[in-house]
Amino acid sequence: MNKRLGFLMLGTLTAAPVWTQDYPSKSMRIITGTAGGITDLMSRLIAQNLAASVGQTVLVDNRGGGGIISGPLLAKSPPDGHTIMLYSSTIWLTPLMRDNAPYEALRDFATLTMAAESPNVLVAHPSVPAKSVKELIALAKARPGILNYASTGGGAGPHLGAELFKSLARVNIQRINYKGTAPALTDVMSGQVQIMFSPPVAAMPQVKIGKLKALGVTSVKPSALVTGLPTVAAGLPGYEVVSKYGMFAPAKTPATIIARLNQELVRILKQPEMTARLLDAGAEAIANSPSEATAMIQAELIKIGKVIKEAGIRED
Repeated sequence: MNKRLGFLMLGTLTAAPVWTQDYPSKSMRIITGTAGGITDLMSRLIAQNLAASVGQTVLVDNRGGGGIISGPLLAKSPPDGHTIMLYSSTIWLTPLMRDNAPYEALRDFATLTMAAESPNVLVAHPSVPAKSVKELIALAKARPGILNYASTGGGAGPHLGAELFKSLARVNIQRINYKGTAPALTDVMSGQVQIMFSPPVAAMPQVKIGKLKALGVTSVKPSALVTGLPTVAAGLPGYEVVSKYGMFAPAKTPATIIARLNQELVRILKQPEMTARLLDAGAEAIANSPSEATAMIQAELIKIGKVIKEAGIRED
């Protein structure tokens, strides 16, 4: 073997662990959404645990404006593992709903793990004469254009959930847009709007007191968040829309740092206390490998991307 080549190979093999030995060398930052939301809660819980593990301060950097602000911010950060991001599906779906988006998730980010996911629940006003997803589909087909659904913003989970439902079931239901979950649910409870795909933490208390009825959960499997509730997919095969929460580093972050971060994040997310806190907030921990998380994003870009294109959905 050429001696120079041999020394280069040896140098590469012996230098690789230095990334983990010298990392992190300063405080870290987790970019996330606005304060008070579920991504903020997850980020703060992870930051606290991560700081204790790596021996450095871990700050939470709350950013408004959706992915258009946070995405470029992460993409332009040094790829040294000291700046990472926790964000909902919005971060990889936004470029599909905007012209000339300043980033692409799978091009500009290195995936660390899929932290968690939150399904919605399909709820209806008690007067709606349907006790199941199949009966709701039959009703919508019998009364095309008559049923309304409450939505909370272009491209948000309730909007995408309803549009996939329309596409797969081939029904015509009308969108009524609201500025938030609370006013949307209020109108469903009053009967002004018939159905909604709502976060379970907001809807299920109203289901328990009879102001709403729940027809299904939007995850592909039954959810621990709504024990005993069947899936929408049970009555509409192929249906699944959940808000996923991914964690990322800038593209070109060294593989050794990606591996170290994944190891730490998976350990944190699988702690029983963390799992319990996430369930209370309306999310279920995932904590998988970078390749598994990337595959989930790729699949969602194809499936939901088709819905976005067919329905002409644009971000509000």
